Amino acid sequence: MLSPYRVLDLTDERGHLAGQILAELGADVIAVEPHGGHRSRRLAPFAGSRWDPGASLTHAAYNRGKRSVVIGEPTQLERLAGTADILLDCGAFAALDLARLRALYPALITVSITAFGQTGPKSSWAATDLTLCAAAGTLGMAGAPDRPPVRVSVPQAFLFAAADAACAALLALWERHRTGRGQHADISAQQSYHSATQFQAMTALVGKPAGKRLGGGMRIGSVTMLTVHPCRDGHVTASFLFGPVFGPYARRLFAWIHEEGFCSGWWANQDWISFGQTLREDPKALGTMEEGIAIMRRFIATKTKAELFSAAVQRRLLIAPVMTARDLLGFEHLRARGWWQSIDGVPVPGNFARSATSPLRQLGRAPCLGEHQSILDEPLRAPNLAPVDGHAAKGARSLQGVRVLDFAWALAGPGGTRILADHGATVVRVESQHKMDILRGTTPFIGDDTGPEDALSWHTANAGKLGFTLDLRHPRARAVVLDLAKWADIVVESFSSGTMERMGIGYEALRAANPRVIMISSCLLGASGPLRQYAGFGGAGAAIAGFYALTGWPDGLPVGPYGAYSDYTSPRFMVAALLGALEWRRRTGQGQHIDFSQMEAAVQMIAPVLLDEAVNGHCTGRCGNDDPHMSPHGVYPVLGEDRWVAMAVESDAQWRALAGLLRHPESTDWRVEQRRARRGEIDSWIGEWTAVRDGVEVERSLRAHGVPAHCVSHAADLVADPQLRHRVQWLQVPHAVHGLSWVEGPAIRLSRTPGEPRWAGPTYGQHVSHVLTEILQYNADQVAGLIAENVLE
Repeated sequence: MLSPYRVLDLTDERGHLAGQILAELGADVIAVEPHGGHRSRRLAPFAGSRWDPGASLTHAAYNRGKRSVVIGEPTQLERLAGTADILLDCGAFAALDLARLRALYPALITVSITAFGQTGPKSSWAATDLTLCAAAGTLGMAGAPDRPPVRVSVPQAFLFAAADAACAALLALWERHRTGRGQHADISAQQSYHSATQFQAMTALVGKPAGKRLGGGMRIGSVTMLTVHPCRDGHVTASFLFGPVFGPYARRLFAWIHEEGFCSGWWANQDWISFGQTLREDPKALGTMEEGIAIMRRFIATKTKAELFSAAVQRRLLIAPVMTARDLLGFEHLRARGWWQSIDGVPVPGNFARSATSPLRQLGRAPCLGEHQSILDEPLRAPNLAPVDGHAAKGARSLQGVRVLDFAWALAGPGGTRILADHGATVVRVESQHKMDILRGTTPFIGDDTGPEDALSWHTANAGKLGFTLDLRHPRARAVVLDLAKWADIVVESFSSGTMERMGIGYEALRAANPRVIMISSCLLGASGPLRQYAGFGGAGAAIAGFYALTGWPDGLPVGPYGAYSDYTSPRFMVAALLGALEWRRRTGQGQHIDFSQMEAAVQMIAPVLLDEAVNGHCTGRCGNDDPHMSPHGVYPVLGEDRWVAMAVESDAQWRALAGLLRHPESTDWRVEQRRARRGEIDSWIGEWTAVRDGVEVERSLRAHGVPAHCVSHAADLVADPQLRHRVQWLQVPHAVHGLSWVEGPAIRLSRTPGEPRWAGPTYGQHVSHVLTEILQYNADQVAGLIAENVLE
């Protein structure tokens, strides 16, 4: 897809995923390294389980398919930049002047990945993954309530930022076709990773109580609804919920439990769809919930993960196995999909998406340091510039003129189309009132109402889109869909595999109407393979993709990151695949169908763990807030209820400063190995010091001594955070019912063509007339006919 383009990747572990995404899409990615190589070459795990800067599996996981050169002189880098289309930076080269490079080469696209963004009150703060988790709000939402908050045991914050960086580069590349000019993208890891809080910080904007972390569960009234349960050979996630969306799942679950003799027929025949109303009216209903949870847990304990997963597919249940790296390597579904690639006989993660028309590149091993030094001696290469459209509208957004038909549901798909809408695409969001989108019923809500037009989750995920209601079950709906497909450049759908085909609007039907259409099918486990019919949400995706096994304390339950985690990773990879397909179509005229597995994309974020298992036979588990490279590294109590500060000591110099603060001069010479061996003792010192101090005071004191630290932010802290305010993380935009509504701002910031939402998620059918008359050019009789026959909901 991107074979004409060259990318200079100057990043270390803070950004190397961005280069790998672009490499998979076909770009020539050159890893530019300083003498001695990037620090990612010195990060565990290592092949052979011994420290070896030439065998880092972290580096190997995200630098496959790249070429490596070592740059010592600024003039060398400057000359090489003149040959590139895109340059990725994370600050690994201190003297790099991106503004100068863009002045020298006006077509160059530059992307910076930093902890907090390049401007703002925290732009100079030192940060690590742990302190960024605290700053982004994800840390305070994960873990058991009786212990400190806990992060995913594999660093995540900069991976989210790197995926955003890849999308930013592609958005700027598409815009460059119109103007011939490059631009700069400023990516903040804090802001990128904040997306993994699933809009919960917005509770503070509307005066609602923030949720509490419950360690693999949720709270309804006085009942803790656990979602992680022990089974015979490990753990699974399983939900006992109710209402229009979840009630049918509960009915099917208790029908199975009754069949096997673990409950009476009353449980199998209960009306779980309306049980929410029962909860409000009957004080005994909470006791029913507690009893149901107990029944479910007793039943699950008698089954294996495989038995429960098989039943979940066959019976359409919300059950997912908590899979480890070892489980993933042996997962038959991935084998049947031919997903794993092999490098020197070692299985490595496959592509994040697949297409028969323009397959993503199969990446080779990561390069040795300076392996491709001869690149510096090659004749200068000019950037690949397409003919410029001289009629481009002044101030047009990057994707102005791109047309998207959006059938996606919940968050994984709509999160991606929201990015497209922010950057100028016209997105028609198709929905149905007979099956309400789950986000319309998800907290937080505006005011006291909890109706489908009051959910800030819906308002944010679907901001800037045109709302169009259509009963896809109606025979006449197919003709409307095909007319929309003729209009569209892109079609996005997230139905269960095969659903669109059964309705007569699958890819082949859409392609017959529009041979240039690009369609992406976003299923949890992909559109092929034995488990393609598995229906689940992002929480199940996180469990299957390995995140639950990597989040929590070694002596406790796997708790998983907060919420629907694979729904947060998916939008970035989806957008990258779609922008790559658009680029392919621009050059070839060909549309295509992309099979996008949300789980396969999410697994990219734990690739080093998979390589550790494949190479060393070491199955990484959850380790609380421990870290193999930094010590001390943890979350410590400060004054106040559920108040904490995260800190991470990266160097011996930082430790000496901290030891002085703690008044333990005898420990100042302890090296990291000694500190790790005595981390329990050191954690006690730190906890005693922090517990009697205000969190902001502790944070300020640690930063003054050069130690990365950040208070663990909850909802109110996040909306007051001066850095997030500087980056306009929340803004008010028009809404048809409420006048104005809060939505989250875009994490991708482009210098010339910034994206932003124009209005909040549409009300039901808000833009039906516009879509029918302005986009489809239907006449009054056609519209009246559709209304009369109830085709439009």
